[in-house]
Amino acid sequence: MACASGTCASGCSKVNAQSSTVDLPGPKSTNLTCLKCKVNTTIASGGGGGIGDSLRFCYSCFRSNLYGKFRFAVTANAMISPEDNVLVAFSGGPSSRVALQFVHELQERSLKNFEACRDRSLPVFGVGVAFIDESAIQQASSYDFDKAVEEMKLVVSNLSPPVKKFHVCPTDSIYSLDSNDGREKLNELISSITDVTGKEDLMEHLRMLSLQKIALDHKYTKIILGTCTSRIACRVLEATVKGQGYSLSADIQYVDARWETPVVLPLRDCLQQELSLLCSLDSLKTMEVFNGLRSGINGLITTFVKLLQEENPSRESTIVRTAGKLTPFHFNKLPEDDNSVSILASRRRQKKYNLQQNEAIPLNTFCSVCNSPLKETDTKTSESNGNGQISRSVLAASCASCQFQILPKEGTLLENFCSLLPPPVTERGKACDHNKLLQMREQIQDCLLSDTDDET
Repeated sequence: MACASGTCASGCSKVNAQSSTVDLPGPKSTNLTCLKCKVNTTIASGGGGGIGDSLRFCYSCFRSNLYGKFRFAVTANAMISPEDNVLVAFSGGPSSRVALQFVHELQERSLKNFEACRDRSLPVFGVGVAFIDESAIQQASSYDFDKAVEEMKLVVSNLSPPVKKFHVCPTDSIYSLDSNDGREKLNELISSITDVTGKEDLMEHLRMLSLQKIALDHKYTKIILGTCTSRIACRVLEATVKGQGYSLSADIQYVDARWETPVVLPLRDCLQQELSLLCSLDSLKTMEVFNGLRSGINGLITTFVKLLQEENPSRESTIVRTAGKLTPFHFNKLPEDDNSVSILASRRRQKKYNLQQNEAIPLNTFCSVCNSPLKETDTKTSESNGNGQISRSVLAASCASCQFQILPKEGTLLENFCSLLPPPVTERGKACDHNKLLQMREQIQDCLLSDTDDET
């Protein structure tokens, strides 16, 4: 509401007049002026949509604002350096499509700068694209799948130069087995989970393991996900409902370096509606390969957040900003390298999140199933070396959410389930056991006898 003073210089009367033009019920004005450039009309007034920034910006300002969010996230968090070889996870949806487009544009600019530079001191970072084939665990007709993959290949090939390699990796490749044996084992693993939410969560973890395998096999240094504000808002509420409050801050930061190949989220500040609108305006082709509908707790939360967003377009951003106040883990930043630009960006980020540069790095243990960080009180060392050693290691190093929703309760079923897990999961269980023993040794170090003391 505008103030009654005629001498007010804040411009609130103008702002309120402008907002009332947009928000009043009934027919809306068809000639709204862009709030940024003050010249062109907004996207909504041109029939290009009526959501979010389309009500405030023209096409040019809308696109530059969205790309600016991406560019700021990349530079402020040192996500991509000239020496990097990044892998973009591409599902075919709007978020991953925009992520791929923006990374390509960033690479194009780097190439132009490289060619314009006489000494050519800064190389151009490489880009690869990966699609995870989940046909072994999700229903999809072979015709639709083959058609979608061909369309993806065409999209990637049209984004050159520089040339980008396209990888199609089946989920069952995470097993060091024959493809048929791996597919059979994966199907049996997924079928053994009775909880719908647990099944979805495990499939998401397997997807990340597949991306890690591609990155390691082809020497990619970073994995770029198209995860946006809307998805993170759902993730915040899902983790809260599932009792994953301790590990929540690990999954919602710009950088996640707990993996062997660090994962970055350059679209963390962008809304799903904005990304979908940009795909429509720029004619960026998207394709739905697998059913993207979620069920169980995840489906309920997605529907709930969607309703909240319809009532108030800022709800998703509010949820993410609130969760962003949680203290990040030490692995939510990239290790510093010898590049001065990367070091400067890293230090800016440390200051932003109140992280001490010389802070001692704790010895974290991670859930053997979902790789979430665990508190010391959540883990215990397995005590037996018998045939059930693997199942005991996995159970001892699992978070409460995975124990409740994914792991079977009965001993025989648990042993069978653990025998079906891919090697990266079982190895995490053994690593957690080792870390726990190291922590116990550090705690009782003063009470231990040295070798010389024992001899005397």
